[in-house]
Amino acid sequence: MKRWLLLATALVAAPALAQDFAITNATVALGDGSAPIEGGTVVVQGGRIVAAGIGIAAPAGVTVIDGAGKWVTPGLFATVTDLGLWDSQGVEESNDTSASKSPFNAALDVAPAINPDAQPIKIAREGGVTRASVSPDNGASIFAGQGALIDLGADPRVITRARAFQFVNLGESGGKLAGGSRAAAQALFRNALREARDFGGRSRPTMAKGSASATPANTGDDIPVDPRLLAGGGERASDVLLTHFDAAALVPVVDGRQPLYVAVERAADIRSALALKREFPKLDMVLVGATEGWLVAPDIAAARVPVIAMALNDLPAQFEKLAATQSNIGRMKAAGVKVAIGMFGGDNQPRYAPQEAGNLVAVGKLPGASGLTWGEALAAITSIPAEISGMGGKAGVLKAGAVGDVVIWDGDPLELSSAPMKVFIDGVEQPLDNHQSRLKQRYRDLDTSVLPKAYDW
Repeated sequence: MKRWLLLATALVAAPALAQDFAITNATVALGDGSAPIEGGTVVVQGGRIVAAGIGIAAPAGVTVIDGAGKWVTPGLFATVTDLGLWDSQGVEESNDTSASKSPFNAALDVAPAINPDAQPIKIAREGGVTRASVSPDNGASIFAGQGALIDLGADPRVITRARAFQFVNLGESGGKLAGGSRAAAQALFRNALREARDFGGRSRPTMAKGSASATPANTGDDIPVDPRLLAGGGERASDVLLTHFDAAALVPVVDGRQPLYVAVERAADIRSALALKREFPKLDMVLVGATEGWLVAPDIAAARVPVIAMALNDLPAQFEKLAATQSNIGRMKAAGVKVAIGMFGGDNQPRYAPQEAGNLVAVGKLPGASGLTWGEALAAITSIPAEISGMGGKAGVLKAGAVGDVVIWDGDPLELSSAPMKVFIDGVEQPLDNHQSRLKQRYRDLDTSVLPKAYDW
């Protein structure tokens, strides 16, 4: 009896197996920036893309899905999100996006806090999002902590890579957190990196194991740190900003082994951020926000620093965003900057990514404005954010060897009237139900005869 119980438990806990299938006769968008292909085929076997394009025959023995009248794209890759970090934004106990009362900052790791069963993950999956980067918000420091990469599959093991990047704010809000001035933020930032650089050079690094919540592969456990720092040992030049644990977390940033996401908006702040690479040449920097990036696009392109920006940020809501324009991404792209559409947090949900990308296609048709072509817009929410996140060629694209993340749409995915019909992650078809969809079904055809009589006015 006990063995049967253990077997049943194992079967329930086992993840769904990848399906071998081919989608034929569909409009296929590869996600690499190219135009959609009419009458295309996509083949997925063993959880990975085997082939995609025209003139491809479905292999014998695989399930064939007729894609006539349908569109097929790679799964959307949403970057800089808060997926899994909150259940209700207004309920402090369920909101893990920031830690304003924590003694730590750079050492904070969002991976153990991510809830695979959070409704925002399910809602984003229904919208065609299959992978995402999850970033913490700033608490009481310019350093928000370390973000993670996740997949949105309906299983408990969502962490693809823990400690995937470090997040720092050097803009308007960063200045406030540092003491009221951008000058203070710059001083604190340089002090932190210098301490980390000194610590990292004192002894040969050893391996520091990551959190138990991460998956065995690509968890970030390969980031070496000085064990003395983890234990709180070693001499320090100052304690202005960092605890020993925070200093340890910044060692891979200074060494260029962990990307540094820098939140900046105005042109002057972007120049200041780029100048940091002269003092710390190994920094693997990504600009986040960059509302005025179009003003310094040649500088960003020359530094070969990618950007994650909001597509519809066109209002001068703050002094650091006075030059906001919907042409920002298009102009940076034209200057040679690698730009992804992102910053999907709070009310700007990841499922809105196609809407934002579609708006940039429309903007490109306006006289004097700069937008993106259809293929470029799709790439900005699929392959480009995957590249910036370190998964270039492995996600966000339909090509041989990439993960089997595929979405079948009932129409053009960049049109508001279109929606996903099927979503596959690693070759596994995903459920598309969530709390919102169930409420919709519940009240769509409500029997009004059982309701109390309305008031007569």
